[in-house]
Formats: sequence, structure tokens, C-alpha cells
Amino acid sequence: MTELWLIGIGTGNPDHVTLEGRRALRDAALILVPRKGPGKDDLAALRHAILRDAGAKGRIAAFDMPVRDDALPYLDRVRDWHDRIAAIWARVIDAEAPRGPVALLVWGDPGLYDSTLRIAARLRPVPRLRVVPGITALQALTAAHAIPFNTVGGAVTVITGRRLRDHGWPGGAESVAVMLDGECSFTALDPTGVHIWWGAFLGMPEQILYDGPLAEAGPRIARMRDAARARHGWIMDTYLMRRRR
Repeated sequence: MTELWLIGIGTGNPDHVTLEGRRALRDAALILVPRKGPGKDDLAALRHAILRDAGAKGRIAAFDMPVRDDALPYLDRVRDWHDRIAAIWARVIDAEAPRGPVALLVWGDPGLYDSTLRIAARLRPVPRLRVVPGITALQALTAAHAIPFNTVGGAVTVITGRRLRDHGWPGGAESVAVMLDGECSFTALDPTGVHIWWGAFLGMPEQILYDGPLAEAGPRIARMRDAARARHGWIMDTYLMRRRR
């Protein structure tokens, strides 16, 4: 193994890729691009568009992403999935035998609610890692709505949809940002005094935004999300909620 570069590419807009990211894409000898199955070809197409826009010159190797085993408990399911992804990376890299750095394009930022770093740690020998930061979904969300991430002197709790469903609103939190929520977990909350800012396909031409008091906006967002997912075959979305002081 030579070097493995994990390059944050933002939320789907080629303009989100930083100058450092563009240089890294041009300098990589091999670029791994995942295929995520039927109905999600446009995710790979977006990666290829970013590579063309950046002027990438290295070889591009596509690989099929494995499917999670839903019969396993959640944590076991994730560990097994990561093990299988790492094994695929290793096979592709060995077969390509690149003479230079290997790059992976990572949605958003490799360090925020993304498992690419954990998967890379499974490779043997452990590669020399370089991480290029990218624009996160939370940055894209607040920019799209033209709102600050936090109130003056206030803290923001960032959690997953699963934790919101299992444990409810984090105790004492004024603002809550939710990642990786495939089930509109905000619908399980007491909406009193809560405002929600939601966005899907952030930074892309298909971007959808909505905000309002949770009691009124929540059901509408759930319907919009279902319709968008049916139309595209997939969806990436996130949201920020804030309680009135």
C-alpha cells in the first residue's frame, strides 16, 4: 500500500470541491469509485462529473458496494459491512497496482458522520492516510437557508436519526442537528416550540428546502421526502431543529 487519500467533495456540487481537493484529484494515480446498485447510477455519475471538472488524470476503478446484512444486530451489521468494503478496496488496489496515491471521493467531509476513515483502518498494511476536508451537509444546509448554525453563545448537539428515535430530544439541548435519518424521526417529537430547517440534495440542481414550526412543517417535509425518494430512487437529506428560548 502506498498512500490513501480521502478527499471531501461536499454535497454534490463540483464547486464545493476545494482547491486542495482538486489538486489531490489531479495528482492521484488511482481513483476508486463505488457503484451503489440499481437506481443510484447518478451518484456514480456525480463523482465522474467532479473528476472531469477537476481534471483528474489517474486511472478510475469502479467497484460494487456490498449490501448490509439486515439480519444482524445494528452494530454487528455495520462492522461486517465495513469489513467487506475494506476487503473489496484491498482487492481492487492489489489488482490495479498503482504507482502513486490512491484516492476516494467522500461525500461531505471524511471526518463528520462518515465511516471511510474507519474502513481505511481495516486495511493491512495500514496505509499512509491523507484527509482533505470538504463542505459538510450541515454547512450546506445552513448556507441554503441563510441561517447561523448556532444561537449567540449557544451549543448545537449533532446526533443521528436513530438516536433521536431511541432517546428523544437530547436533554438540555437548544439546537439539534440530525444526520443519517432515513425515517423522519422528528415526527416522534413533541413539536411544541420547535422550528425545523430541512434540506435534501443539498448543493445539487435537485435541491429541496423547507422550514417552519415543526408541528406544521414536519408532516409536509415527510411527504416531500417520500415523493423525492420515489422520484430519484435515493435521497440525501439533513435538518436542524431549534427550540425557542
